[in-house]
Amino acid sequence: MVRLLFIGDIVGKPGRAIVRQVVRPLVKAESIDLVIANAENSAGGSGLTPANYRELVDAGIDAFTLGDHVYRRREIYKVLESERNIVRPANLPDEAVGPRWAMVHTAAGVPVAFACLLGRLFMNPIDSPWRAADALLAEIPTDIKVRLIDFHAEATSEMQQMGRYLDGRASAVLGTHTHVATADECILPGGTAFQCDVGMTGPHESIIGRRIDRVLESTLTAKPVPFDVATEDVRLNGAIVDVDEATGHATAIRRICVDEKRAAELSG
Repeated sequence: MVRLLFIGDIVGKPGRAIVRQVVRPLVKAESIDLVIANAENSAGGSGLTPANYRELVDAGIDAFTLGDHVYRRREIYKVLESERNIVRPANLPDEAVGPRWAMVHTAAGVPVAFACLLGRLFMNPIDSPWRAADALLAEIPTDIKVRLIDFHAEATSEMQQMGRYLDGRASAVLGTHTHVATADECILPGGTAFQCDVGMTGPHESIIGRRIDRVLESTLTAKPVPFDVATEDVRLNGAIVDVDEATGHATAIRRICVDEKRAAELSG
């Protein structure tokens, strides 16, 4: 069995701080073999910088997915061009910077392939995630059985469609982007672990990570107010998935939420 921890959208400095605090002790406490995280909001709530990337690697994250803010910080280009543990959304144009999928190994040497896709409902126009999923899964060597897909999408209906579409072809299809954890984790009939959205790693006394007063002011007045990252009630959200390394089928999925009290217990 391979045990994966997938961490939902890391938001700003508070999200990075709780990752630094709890990932390594959480890996030990839960016997995690590999940690993958969506890091597209790590830099001030939007994008990822090389310094953020190195900070998160040092904190114990093995691999990274991104999303619609993939290129918000142009300096990330060099990381996407040189590193082998980070991917851009696979349904961006072929000319986009960065790999469509990547592979990392657990400490025991088990290869794990991972990729991310962007949804289309209520999102910016983008190539078909369905065709992109077919193409990237066809590219992954058949001997790599453990395969995780991050579906970065807005609509739960589209997330459910992707889970069903890839059931039996991916070990896990886990959603990100909405920053709100859903309570629908399950193993689909074909052996794929699924959850619409694994939630946000960052400040939950907020509107999806941003200061409540700023968001409300913009909503009520239409003023162009900066959506600063909030600071309070920081939690790490994600999912732990067990996968049979021989078949690539998931055997268990569990939501995880580490609040500040639990973070202190883990790191103390």
